[in-house]
Amino acid sequence: MKFFHLSDLHIGKQLHHYNLREDQEAVLSQVADYAGSLHPDAILIAGDVYDRSVPSAEAVTVFDEFLTRLSKIDPVIPILIISGNHDSAERLEYASAILKRHQIYLAGAAPKDETEYLKKVTLTDEYGEADFYLMPFLKPSYVRNVFKDEMPETYTDAVAGLIRREGIDYKNRRNVLVSHQFYTGEAGGIAVPSTCESETFAVGGLENVDIKAVAGFDYVALGHLHGPQNVGGPNIRYCGTLLKYSVSECRHEKTLTAVTLGEKGTEPKIELLPLHPLRDVKKKSGKLEDIISQADEGERNDYISVTLTDEIDPYKPKEQLEKVFSRVLEVRVDNMRTRNKLRELDEELSMKDPIENFAEFFQEMQGRKPNEQEMNVMLGIFEDVLGEPL
Repeated sequence: MKFFHLSDLHIGKQLHHYNLREDQEAVLSQVADYAGSLHPDAILIAGDVYDRSVPSAEAVTVFDEFLTRLSKIDPVIPILIISGNHDSAERLEYASAILKRHQIYLAGAAPKDETEYLKKVTLTDEYGEADFYLMPFLKPSYVRNVFKDEMPETYTDAVAGLIRREGIDYKNRRNVLVSHQFYTGEAGGIAVPSTCESETFAVGGLENVDIKAVAGFDYVALGHLHGPQNVGGPNIRYCGTLLKYSVSECRHEKTLTAVTLGEKGTEPKIELLPLHPLRDVKKKSGKLEDIISQADEGERNDYISVTLTDEIDPYKPKEQLEKVFSRVLEVRVDNMRTRNKLRELDEELSMKDPIENFAEFFQEMQGRKPNEQEMNVMLGIFEDVLGEPL
């Protein structure tokens, strides 16, 4: 059984202030071309279909056109979609009953009470049936009414608890999970996956899900992280985004993940199908004159992040760069002067006591110095934390 594994389409996203509609339409068109030529048994979209919970009309149109094109392929390819943390569960599930008749299966919200379970889609190939479980993005609080005894305290508890309720036959049946969470683990692979600037997580790893909760599945199709990577083994995988959505992704090789699931007990085979974006995302560093003179004709329409190393500030650097590159994302400066300035700021902050730093911060935010009562309150807080008088 072959299926495409997609995630984090982020339709409607902007890269800095640039609209990515053309870029997204072009790469989604390539996915549709692959679907038409290779005809997979299913297409999985593991969350973050849209970049915002209330997508623009333009974003909805882009996704609608993508689904419409896929649905025209004959014979019909089942499409399985879950919501991510950027999506609105209710909006994504709109018209789900109608779409189900066309083998488009939507799972917007996790089970809300004891009567609800994960949506399951069963597909068949020459090796028999395979069960696909759809688990939308969730927090422990989302599923608190599912568990009669006690509410799960951690994300791992919530995910593991929902899966246990399904009574999955791991021994005899092939099982695939589609999930949009931050998974970590130790077993035979990357313990902590690499992340990008465009992803946000709770401080202290509170959102982490231990891969032990999903280790029994034959394949786990993950969304949430933008870099393609396995976690704990070849059967638990983040496919990554189809496009580069931040400067930190400039070195990523974006591909379409095609998974072949053989008979029970065999390792899934991963094939990475090449994608060709309209425009690349690149970082350039050096002197302004060199960056301009060495610009390649083929990259003039790419999204460019520039770090200038000139010791003497050049005249209107962004305006000069925009004459060569049509999509300049940012212009940074990294020279001896800026490095010395940063070093001085670090030294200044390290020499000041906490109360002095607080007073400066207060004045910057409030436009006035803190009064005696406010300073005494803050002094008491610091002393409580440190366990000693300042």
